[in-house]
Amino acid sequence: MVVCGLACWRCRWLLPLLLGLAIIMGIIALAGRGWLESESAPYVQQASLWESCTRNEEDLNWSCESLMDYGWGRAAAATYLVGFVILVICFALAVIAFSIEILRFNFVRGIGGLLFVVAAFQIIGLVIYPVKFTEEIPLTGDNMFSWAYGFGWASTVVVIGCAFFFCCLPNWEDEVLGNIKPTYYYSSPERAPYLN
Repeated sequence: MVVCGLACWRCRWLLPLLLGLAIIMGIIALAGRGWLESESAPYVQQASLWESCTRNEEDLNWSCESLMDYGWGRAAAATYLVGFVILVICFALAVIAFSIEILRFNFVRGIGGLLFVVAAFQIIGLVIYPVKFTEEIPLTGDNMFSWAYGFGWASTVVVIGCAFFFCCLPNWEDEVLGNIKPTYYYSSPERAPYLN
């Protein structure tokens, strides 16, 4: 049986791996056209972080309008994009931190702080978008915020979880590095007479 404790090198790569997963979900959110879609037929509306597209029920061609013409569209895209860039930087720093033989735990805590900044930027972008979109863009039919918008939130949730772990990891520095001897506990002297 293989036991992977905190001192195991393979387990140390879980946090950078989770950051990589958050980057993949962020790429899907940035590139996806499913931030807003028509909920049911006829499918006449779809939007991404960058543009809003509509069409008539009979027409098969989409007519698109850039959201970068709106101040809120630029703000939502900029805040989410800035958060994503900082996330990529944090991923690179985490790979460097966990590649060093002796971990620099203050360095790891700094990565956790940066990840909270990433989460703040992404949350701002993810809140600005639906509020202002529904106020300023005319919607037709029943619409829903869809899969690409969900990937944006999933990326943010993973970043928040990783931020807590990165900030708390230095509290268990000795356990991670394997510097603590195991402590054995016995229930009572009556059960273990050989201890007397």
